[in-house]
Amino acid sequence: MQKQSSGEELLATRNMDLHILDHRLRVTSISKNGLVNFTHPLIKLIFLRNRTRCKFFSLTETPENYTVVLDEEGFKELRPSEHLQVESAIWLPLNVVSNGSASSSSQAVGVTKIAKSVIAPLAQQHVSVFMLSTYQTDFILVKEKDLSVVVSTLEEEFNIYKEEGGESVPVHCQDVSNGLHKNGREGTAIQPTVHPVLIPKNQFCVMSLDPDTLPSIATTLIDVLFYSSSPKEDPQPSPSQDCVKFFSFSLIDGYISLVMDTEAQRQFPADLLFTSSSGELWRMVRIGGQPLGFDECGIVAQISQPLADSDISAYYISTFSFDHALANLTVIKQLLHYLPSRKHCTKSLKRT
Repeated sequence: MQKQSSGEELLATRNMDLHILDHRLRVTSISKNGLVNFTHPLIKLIFLRNRTRCKFFSLTETPENYTVVLDEEGFKELRPSEHLQVESAIWLPLNVVSNGSASSSSQAVGVTKIAKSVIAPLAQQHVSVFMLSTYQTDFILVKEKDLSVVVSTLEEEFNIYKEEGGESVPVHCQDVSNGLHKNGREGTAIQPTVHPVLIPKNQFCVMSLDPDTLPSIATTLIDVLFYSSSPKEDPQPSPSQDCVKFFSFSLIDGYISLVMDTEAQRQFPADLLFTSSSGELWRMVRIGGQPLGFDECGIVAQISQPLADSDISAYYISTFSFDHALANLTVIKQLLHYLPSRKHCTKSLKRT
């Protein structure tokens, strides 16, 4: 693909809209040992849409825990427990659209298409982001308290709208400044931490499913989510480990997205799950040697920027403990080229 000049990139962003979606989200973690205490509400949130008002739900299993991102209605379903960790902030999901629709199929997909226009500028302003790529789109989660910084940083490049009651209302910096404060770190130099990475050998699929056919795979999905692993599994994969457990299910505004490795995929009926026409397989880069936390900024930018420079498509999924990038199998060697010092790094610092 031919690279865009800086002028072309600026013109492209001005033709794009940034939507602040009408969801207030919580980011939580359920321990592997404590999952049994939450199977009832999780099954309700996944399968019984008519019994809950939750519109934004995402569940991702990693070797350490289950990360659950959900709106306030869904959060009400989770009872306080020693097995439930809740990040203190309220998060707002942002979504970038071009001319009111998805980006052209000729463009790089996933976090790559927003790396330079959204991720990098927010990192420069010390705004921490939590990424959730799905089959349909990419959600950039920012803390509600950082919204004024987000709008002031991006309003020159985007038409910004806030979804309210099903309508898109234009937003300007002065509209969100009242009662919200800047994070106090604008203009200071970024001191990025180089985190170690792990590249397992699993091959992953990014897929979707017609919500009406969800009951047809219910038993398989329950088996994969709740019974396919033991709490005794090693929660800290070693650099030499061949594969890691990773499964992500999202049900957001009626759209389903699934990210799973090829071994899990074989358990599902092939005629119900669908992916792009090319049927890509993806390799994962897992970022972090110790839990990253939620305050450090620039982690997503460090990974997505070099991918964007070379128009390499990539998905990005943050979890409670670590971040995960998915790059196309055919370009994984290029990705390794960008990360030579990280792959063998053994020291990791927690986010401040």
